[in-house]
Amino acid sequence: MDGLATRICVGACLRWRATTGSRTLLSNWLLPVPLTVRLFIAINLPAETRREVVAAVESLRQAAPELAWVREPLIHLTLKFLGEQPPEMVSHLQRSIDGVAARHRELIMELEGIGAFPNFRRARVVWLGITPEARLELLHHDLEVACEQLGFEVEGRPFRPHLTLARVKHALAEPAARALSRAAKQVDFHSDFVVRSIDLMRSEQSTQGSIYNVLHAAPMRSG
Repeated sequence: MDGLATRICVGACLRWRATTGSRTLLSNWLLPVPLTVRLFIAINLPAETRREVVAAVESLRQAAPELAWVREPLIHLTLKFLGEQPPEMVSHLQRSIDGVAARHRELIMELEGIGAFPNFRRARVVWLGITPEARLELLHHDLEVACEQLGFEVEGRPFRPHLTLARVKHALAEPAARALSRAAKQVDFHSDFVVRSIDLMRSEQSTQGSIYNVLHAAPMRSG
């Protein structure tokens, strides 16, 4: 039996057990288990904070409606992008993330300042800044070390924590870039929240765009 067939059979058995005795449609038995899953590690914001962010940057949306603005439920801080991975990697990552989270206390994350990579004139990403915090830097470092032990490459670029607000698919004309920069300077926003967990996330594509699901939330130490 080849690898794909094995995964289909394993998936069927798991679905049969999940029914706890009830009948399972044959069509469900034939659904293949995905060969890979797209993963990343993130800090998710409370729903209230996400709504505050969206409301605060409404003027930017109006100044540049042609940008691909991130939908409110998807706003997060990426700690590490892991890419396409075999499903069995999930359990290894869960244990590693649990180990890191257990060594770190909950921390307060402060949000303020609008910027763009590399700048507004040649913007590719519009972001909301995160106030530098030594404990966040250490958390990120420990995650990199834990992931390296699982075979992942260490990120070569400096860690610049931010929340992606929008992506620029096509270069902005100069007047549009200036309008976006002016709108960003007028945003006066500051908020903070307590980070209580590190989340292993799965990203999937749908007809409505990206969908993010929390596969595992690793609680940090309280107090």
